[in-house]
Amino acid sequence: MLRSPLMLIFPVLGLTAWACHQHPSRQASSKHDSLLAITHPSRPAAAVDTVPRAPDTPVHQEPAFPDSAHQKHTDSIKDSSALLPSKTHVWPVKFPPLLPGSIFPEHRVVAFYGNLYSKNMGILGELPPDQMIPKLLQYARMWQQADTTKKVIPALHLIVVTAQGYPGKDGKHRLRMPSWMIDSVLHMADRIHGLVFLDVQVGLSTLQDEVPRLEPYLKLPNVHLAIDPEFSMKTGAVPGTRIGTFDAADVNYCVDFLTRLVHEYQLPPKILIVHRFTQHMLTNYKAIKLRPEVQIVMDMDGWGPKWLKINSYRNFIAREPVEYTGFKLFFKNDTRNGQPIMTPQEVLALFPPPVYIQYQ
Repeated sequence: MLRSPLMLIFPVLGLTAWACHQHPSRQASSKHDSLLAITHPSRPAAAVDTVPRAPDTPVHQEPAFPDSAHQKHTDSIKDSSALLPSKTHVWPVKFPPLLPGSIFPEHRVVAFYGNLYSKNMGILGELPPDQMIPKLLQYARMWQQADTTKKVIPALHLIVVTAQGYPGKDGKHRLRMPSWMIDSVLHMADRIHGLVFLDVQVGLSTLQDEVPRLEPYLKLPNVHLAIDPEFSMKTGAVPGTRIGTFDAADVNYCVDFLTRLVHEYQLPPKILIVHRFTQHMLTNYKAIKLRPEVQIVMDMDGWGPKWLKINSYRNFIAREPVEYTGFKLFFKNDTRNGQPIMTPQEVLALFPPPVYIQYQ
């Protein structure tokens, strides 16, 4: 199998919908000449180490598409990849001018992914902070040793809008996380001078309805945005029954939104992560707008054996260049049947070498 597994979090008693009018108790900094010099007001220590959770939150995992579709997709990748060379004439792309505070290409980001309501959605929620953060720093050091030409920055990648099999009161098949969860992750990132990525799975909603609610957080200099086409169900299908899609117009909406924030709040450039592991997950890629205020990363986030991950990267990321590239590694799904997880050296052998690395 290749897709990133859909984790469905159903509402529980006491879960408060995330209110868009509530602003975090932090102010965006206008200083962006040094990324690692960003500092934030201190918070109570208890908020860092104690993560409140909804009791007995039921979490379910469902396949994103049937096994037969999985096999058909896997076979097509295996058959076509032999025709694609590992290096092509389309790289490097013509980047916009770099602005002060740009993270790429001088840095590499190593992120832990997940949701604090679930131990099954990724390592961010699987381990308590006092175990998860040291492990993240360990992996950041591992990547730094593997490639000393780029400064490695640790990051926490939080799913703030989760796709749902359950329609919810408005029928949008998505659940917005409460503000305490985002604040908790911001606290964790403060401890390590790290970045935070807010990941959106729209379900039957839209980016226009979900992304503006994140402005109180995205106006902070170390907070960035990620969008997941897998769970964008434009046909009205229930998330988890098939793979969704975004168009270049959807990506451009996010680029325009983040560009406005950069100018309005005098921020360093933002990063926009777009997940992808199939052809249809992103349409009209050539129409994506590149701007110096927003650095776009196309992240290959499928799981499976090494050959499948590598060939998916070549076919859907390298062959259709946008700006920067990312690669996702799964501690559990990639190691099924006893196969080892890919090493930094193996990932760095990809062309182009990814600048964003995510672990789930």
